This record gives sequence, C-alpha cells and structure tokens, in this order.
Amino acid sequence: MPIAYIPRTRERYWKFPPYRWVTNHEAPWTPLGKPIRECRVALVSSGGFYVNGQPPFVDSDPSFRLVPVETRREDLRIFHHGYRDDDADRDPNCVLPLERLRELAATGEIGSVAEAAVSFLFSYVPRRDLERAPQIAGELRRMGVDAALCVPV
Repeated sequence: MPIAYIPRTRERYWKFPPYRWVTNHEAPWTPLGKPIRECRVALVSSGGFYVNGQPPFVDSDPSFRLVPVETRREDLRIFHHGYRDDDADRDPNCVLPLERLRELAATGEIGSVAEAAVSFLFSYVPRRDLERAPQIAGELRRMGVDAALCVPV
C-alpha cells in the first residue's frame, strides 16, 4: 500500500519548521577492499524493529537496538511512527531482511552476516541522528563488518 509520505510528514510535524534536506556533494566513494563474497555484511534499518524482551521504541526515541541475526520472525516486534507497519508485520523482510541476508550467506553470495542487525527510528532531527551514528559505527566495527545493507524507512 503506497504511503503519502510528504503529506503525512507535514501533518505530523506541522509545529516545526519545514525540513531542510541535506545535499552532500563531498561524501567520499570508498570501494570494497575485497569481493562481496568474502565480506561480512551488516543490516542497518530505520524500521523500528526490536526483539521480544528488549525495551520497545517510543515516539522520538534516539536509541537503537541490536537484533541478533538468528532471531526468529515470530520474536520480532515493531514500533514506528512514520509508516503503517501492516506489511512489515506480515513479512519483516520488507524492512528488516534478515532472512534474505542469511540466504545470501548460505548460498555464498556474501561471506557472512554480522552477528546482529542495527534497528532504530528515523527521528527527523538530523542532529540527533548524527549523535548516534558514532555508536552505531562502533558496533559495526566491533562486529568486524566490511559492508552494510542500509534499509531506510
């Protein structure tokens, strides 16, 4: 089901100044240092998934959750204020494609999957998003990640 994203955003954030889109022409291109078939790949999603037993997200939550790669579909929970989650409830892979990444690793398309996916809520406050970025990058380094599949919502 398509979402009228811009009107929905304007309706939700009408009290705030209009969003200033970021234009970045200086982001460096960094090629992979080895073939993707040898890379450990992480999943990073702003879809608001967490595991049953972890604290749920709340509106404007600046934190993130690590979702272990072996988490079963029925143990996933979702909270997100920015989209209707009916489809993601039916098939989490449309927002958090852990099963697809495990399949790619099993068939040798990628080297391996990082021990956990990173999930968070997009906050519409770039400063807040940038403040958690070093923590997320630290987790990815700790897991020995070579590449990340980013699934923005």
